[in-house]
Amino acid sequence: MTTYDIARFKGITVAFYAVYNEQGAINTEAIRRLARYYAQSGVQGLYVGGSSGEGMLQSVEERKLVLEAVMAEVGSELTVIAHVGAPATQDSVALAIHAAAVGAHAVSAVPAIYYRLSPQSVEAHWQAIIDATNLPFIIYHIPQTTGFHLSTSLLTKMAEQDKVIGVKISAESTFELQQFKAAGGPDFLVLNGPDEQYLAGRSIGADGGIGGTYGVMPELFLKIEKCYQQGNMAEAQKWQFLVNECIVDLLSFPSLYGACKAILKLRGYDIGGPRLPLLPVTDNDAERIEALNRKIEDLIALATE
Repeated sequence: MTTYDIARFKGITVAFYAVYNEQGAINTEAIRRLARYYAQSGVQGLYVGGSSGEGMLQSVEERKLVLEAVMAEVGSELTVIAHVGAPATQDSVALAIHAAAVGAHAVSAVPAIYYRLSPQSVEAHWQAIIDATNLPFIIYHIPQTTGFHLSTSLLTKMAEQDKVIGVKISAESTFELQQFKAAGGPDFLVLNGPDEQYLAGRSIGADGGIGGTYGVMPELFLKIEKCYQQGNMAEAQKWQFLVNECIVDLLSFPSLYGACKAILKLRGYDIGGPRLPLLPVTDNDAERIEALNRKIEDLIALATE
């Protein structure tokens, strides 16, 4: 049984977006405004520096600036998980040490990317991060981007350590999610990654979720969670289906993150566009973005009435 308080990591955690100014530099003031918006929405926490946060497209120093701004604004109110995954283990270790120094509540990491790594290499990478601080560690399993498929045997081995409290699973199989939950045991966190199957993940054993589209409609995921906790599966399913319609629309743009950032700009949160090679929306997309924003805002109004 872990000695860490895992309850604080359950529920709805927004995968925080990268935030830039007009010159493409980290915009700490806008980071704080966005973090405040999420704190006021009622979510459990923020996952900083992951896929939505474009961590792999930023320098180590930029990633530190982002986390510092988030912690300064909401670190005492929300659970903040710092994603410290990087191609080089030494960079991940440096980011983990920094996360501990600024008061993050946990660290998380994908396997080192680019090289086709053996399970032994991935284990060594993760272990170096784990050993660098006293923070709890959450494995990030996203094989469609890393090329590494986490086996149940490696998960079980890692989970034997007190610091390894859970896994964020963004693989598409809910069967795999259930198998990870069974392997880790009842006190091992399993956090759903694919936003379009949040309810499916919860119903098969996930303790909550971390997602990128949560950032433009946190209220809708909170609604699904509330219905689920009340045992109203038909209502939860209805809201998941509505969320999925919005996700399909978001995926119709040049990049998911470009579309999400454009929607936030319409709401008064100008956080810049995504960094290349991620594509921004174009002027030709303006009418569709505005229509989608209205659709999401109407659903939020219904969900919160």
